[in-house]
Amino acid sequence: MKIDNEIDFSNTSFYKLIDVGNFEKLEKFGNYYLIRPEPQAIWQRKKSNEEWKNLAHAHYIRNEQKTSYRNSESNANGGWKFYKKTPENWIISIIEKNYKLNVKIALTSFGHIGIFPEQLTNWNFIFNTIKSLNIENPTVLNSFAYTGVASVVAKIAGANVTHLDAVKPIVLWAKENMENSKQTDIRWIVEDATKYFKREEKRGKKYNGIILDPPAYGRGPTGEKWILEDDINELLHTASKILMPNNAFLILNLYSLGFSPYIASNLIDSHFKYTKKEFGELILKSETEFNLPLGNFARITR
Repeated sequence: MKIDNEIDFSNTSFYKLIDVGNFEKLEKFGNYYLIRPEPQAIWQRKKSNEEWKNLAHAHYIRNEQKTSYRNSESNANGGWKFYKKTPENWIISIIEKNYKLNVKIALTSFGHIGIFPEQLTNWNFIFNTIKSLNIENPTVLNSFAYTGVASVVAKIAGANVTHLDAVKPIVLWAKENMENSKQTDIRWIVEDATKYFKREEKRGKKYNGIILDPPAYGRGPTGEKWILEDDINELLHTASKILMPNNAFLILNLYSLGFSPYIASNLIDSHFKYTKKEFGELILKSETEFNLPLGNFARITR
């Protein structure tokens, strides 16, 4: 089933997309407004440059504005320009119907801030699906797991969570998010995802949930190179071997700009059997009514 997950944050306090255009987006995280690059926003913004600057606390200016911020090999050239007093980091509270967590926002040197708000629909899917599984203490593997919002949501829902990422400082950031959210006992792994999945297969390990959020490009902790188009099939093949045959779910996110939702769907169909599948685009709705697509997803349950 193809769906478009348009997310309207008008009734939330932790995030708002104010305006987007001219290869940038104006966002509000808690009490602070940030301007960041957005390579897909080729249209004209609705608010004036002066309005943007008057609202903004900080502006991340990248030397190559059209470079995707999810491509980890291409995101180091740039820096923050400050218009108002802004802390180095602060906490935002994500409060949904059935769960709450606290996430650290930080202005990193490469433009990331610690959260991808378009993933809200996936976080809700994770929570609701774990709660619906007919077992106690389901096991969840969150790979390319970044700062661990999905890991913490899965933990709050009652799962035994393994958090896998190749960058140790990012894993430490995820641990802070766990502690800030008053959770414990997430298992932290710093390793290349392909290597770890294969080792879990050899061990005969099985998971009730697998979350895959790979970048277009990346590096493992010992220099392993990740190229999405070249490596995703091998990873999904191994994932299919370690996902439980029932009482299970899987999420695949794709952020490569050239990919459509049907690519995510076809990848899933190549490797998995399922009871239910949904796929589509992750879309944020701005206060100026622009819809901003920020990636594709496919989710299955079985």
